[in-house]
Amino acid sequence: MSNRLITILGPTASGKTDLAAHLAAQLNGEIISADSRQVYRGMDIGTGKDLADYVVDGKNIPYHLIDIEEPGTKYNVFEFQRDFLKAYEGIVARGTTPILCGGTGMYIESVLKGYRLFEVPENKELRASLESKSLEELTAMLVALKKENKSVMHNSTDVDTVKRAIRAIEIETFYKNTPAEQTSFPDIESIVFGVSVTREERREKITSRLRKRLAEGMIDEIKGLIDGGVKPEDLIYYGLEYKYVTQYVIGELSYDEMFSQLQIAIHQFAKRQMTWFRGMERRGIEIKWIDAMLPMDEKIKKITQWL
Repeated sequence: MSNRLITILGPTASGKTDLAAHLAAQLNGEIISADSRQVYRGMDIGTGKDLADYVVDGKNIPYHLIDIEEPGTKYNVFEFQRDFLKAYEGIVARGTTPILCGGTGMYIESVLKGYRLFEVPENKELRASLESKSLEELTAMLVALKKENKSVMHNSTDVDTVKRAIRAIEIETFYKNTPAEQTSFPDIESIVFGVSVTREERREKITSRLRKRLAEGMIDEIKGLIDGGVKPEDLIYYGLEYKYVTQYVIGELSYDEMFSQLQIAIHQFAKRQMTWFRGMERRGIEIKWIDAMLPMDEKIKKITQWL
């Protein structure tokens, strides 16, 4: 097996990590996670790290870019590219197979397309001028900037808080005013597999997984992060489980409100992930789709036949 990159992507709750781990066991591979929230230490249940998935038939599958940042910090696509490259080069040097796996479409596309990215500094003046604007106004500004920049950097429907929208505008403004110097991100050839799941199956999986995570102690995990000094607003910034469960913990939502609003938000998130993946196909990335409901050995067989 060559060490050409294999990419496995899919929406939340599609079983992509389990598939990547089984493939890695077969191919002597190592997994590079492309998940924007699994980089944070202590944020385990809510981000669905499912580290047990990385043990296949008693064999520990090496993984990278999980538990590398402190909770409360802001990790971004620039840092992801840098950390991906370091992990990828190490895997290739060891002669094993690199497998990129995740659901953060922008992270995956930034690697497959080799987007030139810069570390974007904070623009205090710009932030001050945006602070009084509503999320709707900021979203409209972001859409206009993206159009001007011909940018695929931010999925505007995923910028769901004022804080995130301001940061997205800050990044797009920086790119608008920065000369397009080429960075040395290498061309990386990859074969890309997508795990497809019907809307009904996805809804079912998301709901049962949410119940399981709550039963496994997701509320206690978030209480522990807050007790450990992470500000509630920083947890809310991460969205989804961390947003709604934090709002419940600090008394802004009842348990039932938290559960129903979070469930809807995860369904919407999965839909946005699929929209991004379809956009990747339109932007020239070929994705070979595999039915999530097939037995594992059949999925592996299909992939190895393609390889």
